[in-house]
Amino acid sequence: MELSWRSKLESLLGAPIVTARLPLGGTDSGWRDIAGEPGGTIRSGSRIRLPDGTVRLIVRADEEHVEYVDLEPGELTGREEMLLEWLLAELERAGRTDEGRERPPNREMRRLGEWILERIGAGRLKAVVPDEFNSGGRLSAEWIPFLLLADHTARANDAELEKLLQAYLESDVLLVPLRDQEWLILAPGALLHEENGGDETQEELLEGIARGMHDMLASEWLGENHIAVSHPIEPASAVVETVHLLRETVALGRRFHQGDMVHVPWNIHLERLLSSVPDEQRLRFIEQAASRADLLLEPEIVTTLETFFAMNCNVSDTAKKLFIHRNTLLYRLDKLKQDTGLDVRLFRDAVLVRIILLLYKVTKRR
Repeated sequence: MELSWRSKLESLLGAPIVTARLPLGGTDSGWRDIAGEPGGTIRSGSRIRLPDGTVRLIVRADEEHVEYVDLEPGELTGREEMLLEWLLAELERAGRTDEGRERPPNREMRRLGEWILERIGAGRLKAVVPDEFNSGGRLSAEWIPFLLLADHTARANDAELEKLLQAYLESDVLLVPLRDQEWLILAPGALLHEENGGDETQEELLEGIARGMHDMLASEWLGENHIAVSHPIEPASAVVETVHLLRETVALGRRFHQGDMVHVPWNIHLERLLSSVPDEQRLRFIEQAASRADLLLEPEIVTTLETFFAMNCNVSDTAKKLFIHRNTLLYRLDKLKQDTGLDVRLFRDAVLVRIILLLYKVTKRR
């Protein structure tokens, strides 16, 4: 992949581009942190000499962020500094992003996020995005929607997140902040065509991209985070409904599948139904479903059964996944049948046990 101009600049200067979240009308102390002195004007291409002789080159500045590079004294000649100042100022005037495309202001994406949440709150899930958020018709194209939710409390940096996502996906993305630590990520639908080199289904490809994204963000930036992904959409007509679906998917995934950080709506149909069952009915169902339902909830049995269901009730595949002999697995299943009256090798009993396990996951935390 061709490097972005920001990456090229970092490579050329041998120093990272630092992003500071400071409104340009910030306090004097905030100005001193960036410019070494209060007041004044900071713009793309500005060169600031700090008291220790460091040259601070402003890469980009807007109403919410300042991006800059610190250079050691004498690292660049005066002519090179002037050339970089001119180049950055020209890039700012051109209003370009990493690959030369027009950069939508962060403020516009924030307003779009606010609009989406307002429509969800009003129950208007079929609302169409106003033209003011769809300049150039970019939201009328096909995009893959991801919902990212960070678990930690420190406020994350939108600019850094966008940069990491673009590097991982090797394409532009639209980053729409929703609430603190929650973002809608729109990635080009063409990614699916680029990734589809085998026999994987679209749903398998989407889940694979989401899991890779989660692992990258967990190690590079966010720490623990949850990601949900759905089928490609045209955001102009479907973004409100999709955000609502992805939020529900994350909530159900966290409730029924603790430990899993990637959630997809096509795997939680049963969970969506069971979440509407009142607690008292859940307990009554568990008590009446099997003669010794408590045996189903022993840790070893739970692991065995969940692996058995994940392997589509295939005994050989389950034994391999659990690293046990096939006969050991058959013994466990026979013992379970003897103690509870339920044989999970039969479709009817397998469905019943699956429901009991899902209900117990939410009922035990009453």
